[in-house]
Amino acid sequence: MIRFEEYKVKLNDLKPKLADLRVSLNIDHALNELERLHSMQESEGFWDNQEKSQKIVKQTRTLENTVEEYNHMEGLWDDLMTIIEMALEEQDDSMLDELVSGYERLEADMETARLETLLTGEYDNSNALVSFHAGAGGTEAQDWCSMLYRMYTHWAESRGFTYKLLDYQDGDEAGIKSAEIMIEGANAFGFMKGEAGVHRLVRVSPFDANARRQTSFAAIEVIPEIDDDMEVDIRPEDIEMQVFRSSGAGGQHINKTSSAVRLIHKPTGIVVSCQTQRDQFQNRAACMKMLRSKLVEIKEREHLDKISDIKGVQQKIEWGSQIRNYVFMPYTLVKDTRTGFETSNIDSVMDGNLDGFINAYLTCAATGNWVTK
Repeated sequence: MIRFEEYKVKLNDLKPKLADLRVSLNIDHALNELERLHSMQESEGFWDNQEKSQKIVKQTRTLENTVEEYNHMEGLWDDLMTIIEMALEEQDDSMLDELVSGYERLEADMETARLETLLTGEYDNSNALVSFHAGAGGTEAQDWCSMLYRMYTHWAESRGFTYKLLDYQDGDEAGIKSAEIMIEGANAFGFMKGEAGVHRLVRVSPFDANARRQTSFAAIEVIPEIDDDMEVDIRPEDIEMQVFRSSGAGGQHINKTSSAVRLIHKPTGIVVSCQTQRDQFQNRAACMKMLRSKLVEIKEREHLDKISDIKGVQQKIEWGSQIRNYVFMPYTLVKDTRTGFETSNIDSVMDGNLDGFINAYLTCAATGNWVTK
């Protein structure tokens, strides 16, 4: 029964950390705020303003999830302590496996909650607009871009997020040239923001008849979805609109008409496209939302006074600018160049297991302890 005694000590050590999490997550304030929001939703005329009511419903759901997650951790702690007390009293070790797995789950849940307390940025709770761009290298780079697309969509699904495909351009022979998705869920941007940058792949190319090792690059861009009520000064004369036929994975049901829309913001060179909506007007509206979000993010990231101060956006997708290396050959390793976090389980990473990298990034961002400056 020594193991049960050990886990009793471990659980008692976790108790103060659980109490600290309650303070960090501001649970007491969340409970008071939920009471106020529920009262508002029950008031007469609440649904008359759909836009305002939807925002309140979204805020309510976010607070409810936070409280529910914390209550679940408290309940799990109580359940595990009950298992220990019953086992020690009855001298029954049959529940050891349940205790061990439950303790590991509690630790993991507490770590996830701890990281959520680090998401204090203005847009961290927003949805994330994620863009994929193949670098130079033709088919090999385009295939790598599609692998990253699969990796991030699997990650989103594993966290219970949803994603919407906005744009998708097939590669010439395989893979994709570019794609754009919206990942929707609480703190989606906060978790994803550290994934922005150039990703480098080293492997034996399946497209090389001589089985030579190849290095490929693809870039990920991550920006928050900006609320429609934020004023953004975009002059109509600064926008060039192009229409084209939808194609590829995103628009197979509407590729007979020129319903897809591409907007070019002439002062900055920013290009956004959407081809997944049913008509040209819906695609243009989606493009405008994407363009607004990109311009606001760049303006605030570069500490500019106004949108017109943005002179242009260029991103080099090449050697020396990568944030993460994925090595398939001659050994297997995925390593982040900023945090130093690494793993040899490359298959798991490509299946969407990115929490280690995301957690390391958020921790380094909070402490300032980067591997490189």
